[in-house]
Amino acid sequence: MKLLTVIGARPQFVKAATVSRVLREIPEVSEILVHTGQHHDGNMSDIFFEQMDIPRPDYHLGVAGGGHGQMTGRMLEQLEILMLKENPDWVLVYGDTNSTLAGALAAVKLNLPLAHVEAGLRSYNLGMPEEVNRVMTDRVSKLLFCPTEQSVRNLEAEGFVTLGIEILKVGDVMFDATEFYRAKASEPAIPSDLDPGRPFILATIHRAENTDDDMRLKKIVKGLEQVHQQIPVLLSLHPRTRKKFSEMKIKPGFHTIDPVGYLEMLWLLERCNLVVTDSGGLQKEACFYRKGCITLRQETEWTELVETGVNRLVDVAAAEIFPAIKEMLNQDMNFETDLYGDGKASFRIVQRLLAQDNS
Repeated sequence: MKLLTVIGARPQFVKAATVSRVLREIPEVSEILVHTGQHHDGNMSDIFFEQMDIPRPDYHLGVAGGGHGQMTGRMLEQLEILMLKENPDWVLVYGDTNSTLAGALAAVKLNLPLAHVEAGLRSYNLGMPEEVNRVMTDRVSKLLFCPTEQSVRNLEAEGFVTLGIEILKVGDVMFDATEFYRAKASEPAIPSDLDPGRPFILATIHRAENTDDDMRLKKIVKGLEQVHQQIPVLLSLHPRTRKKFSEMKIKPGFHTIDPVGYLEMLWLLERCNLVVTDSGGLQKEACFYRKGCITLRQETEWTELVETGVNRLVDVAAAEIFPAIKEMLNQDMNFETDLYGDGKASFRIVQRLLAQDNS
């Protein structure tokens, strides 16, 4: 069997690492790995391949930058050529990025069977590019691998069961990754005046709705600076956010570091007291490490985290960051609920892909 996997962004490298590791153990399977280039910075790409022992991509398209339509179109054009050349038995895509959508569209236009890992997630905000990508990818797939019960219910409510699309709840591949790599976590370079043995807050900010809106970004910085007066804040600074800080001449009054690799992020998650983020993946990883999370968005695709009380959505425009963090730091949380499976999602995905019925 030949499988063509399309990845391009930091979260997809983590997800693909777990499935690729299982695939490499099966002699009769050949995986063609295609990196679109969406995330190309060394700290956002190369380090993940090195740390997670992901095979070097068979193809690197080098597509980065530009608007959503331009980026997706350039990827689509090149992916179509590759898929015609390789003629895979399955095309596999992950998550909700422009790389995901480009891979999905190229596959369905060529009548190639498409499987979507992390299917069924919904924020119900079509103003988010990620929501558009995930909805459209789900609709053209033959196999939908869902991480949670809620994601299955979302698809059922939208009528996917009547479309002849196979829906499977397999668990979360990011939980697989955390379970496998937890023992390999490594200490990053952190500011000399930050003591990781004492309480601190781990933060990341990268989504366009926060970084491209000057007022929202200023309020996030102000909120984190207020918190930093009482408990240190460490912000892993995404290239997009760093660029905006430079353009707006923002000199944050809290600790910042360059983006860290996956193993370093696990080390920080193990030691922090709380996570503040707008990342989808980090919301879950905080839960994996039994840490509360403040999500700087008006909605989340991981609704079960909010429902169980381990994640809180904060409206940046209402300047609620400081009081929300103070409240959550003093809140008792229950992490006993099994939300994301047993760490064997990758095995279930590969088992189904190896089945003979692709019709």
